Amino acid sequence: MSAPEFAIDVSGVTKKFGTKTVVNTIDLQVKRGEIYGFLGPNGSGKTTFIRMLCGLLTPDAGRGTCLGYDVLHDQAAIKRNVGYMTQKFSYYEDLSIRENLDFIARIYAVPDRAAAVQRSLERLGLQNRSAQLAGQLSGGWKQRLALAACLIHSPQLLLLDEPTAGVDPKARREFWEEIHTLAAGGLTVLITTHYMDEAERCDQLAYLAYGNLLARGTTADVIASAKLTTWSVSGPDLRELAAKLRIRDGVEQVVAFGTALHVSGRDAQKIETAIAAVRDPRHEWKKIRSGLEDVFISLMDEAQDNFS
Repeated sequence: MSAPEFAIDVSGVTKKFGTKTVVNTIDLQVKRGEIYGFLGPNGSGKTTFIRMLCGLLTPDAGRGTCLGYDVLHDQAAIKRNVGYMTQKFSYYEDLSIRENLDFIARIYAVPDRAAAVQRSLERLGLQNRSAQLAGQLSGGWKQRLALAACLIHSPQLLLLDEPTAGVDPKARREFWEEIHTLAAGGLTVLITTHYMDEAERCDQLAYLAYGNLLARGTTADVIASAKLTTWSVSGPDLRELAAKLRIRDGVEQVVAFGTALHVSGRDAQKIETAIAAVRDPRHEWKKIRSGLEDVFISLMDEAQDNFS
């Protein structure tokens, strides 16, 4: 029997905690070998959704499959074939890198465990530190250990929950190079992130806010669907200018980007009228292509917090 086209194929997935719906009838399809980015503010339901996919939580409603296994009834099989990297480092800090990997390999009953551990150490560049205690590692090295542990049982799907939070830019770049190498080899990756440069490295994106899926598609699709008009302005006294712009009709967001402001809204004519009312020769205005971060902020602003 051939593997299904989609590593993840779910519809109507819903999860409630008490009276709060934290994941609200989500439909999602992720192709095998795809890197799929999950965006959204803190508390938007991303982690809860991931935990339902990997069999740690049972949906209250909905149906579908993960790696061809039913998400409601085949949770044990899903767990055996998924690697899940949590937000918080979750390995034993008083064990060495090698001992942690050996422990995880034992849990998954990995054949020829010692050889599997050695391969993992070499693949992630951990062999020279294999005797170092996990608690002594920096954020970047802990990240490598966590990824090695996720991969040791040769999963078909990686679920990565904000894996690069708190690590330096070099470690982030190396991590993403490894993710792209894994995806090129056929591994499917679902990753949550708050970094826009990382989101743009994904094949597809989904934006989740307070349990609701607001946008999805390629980076270009998500930007186009927002229908934002964005202007950049540079010059002196930008804080004063921002205050004037925020009270103008049609101006939905004014955000500092380096030494400039990005001024955005969905009605192009109203934005131009607002700009005309505050123009002066000290400022340089340019109409620019809306970026993913402009769209991200816009979607956050319009989303309704289900805990408010």
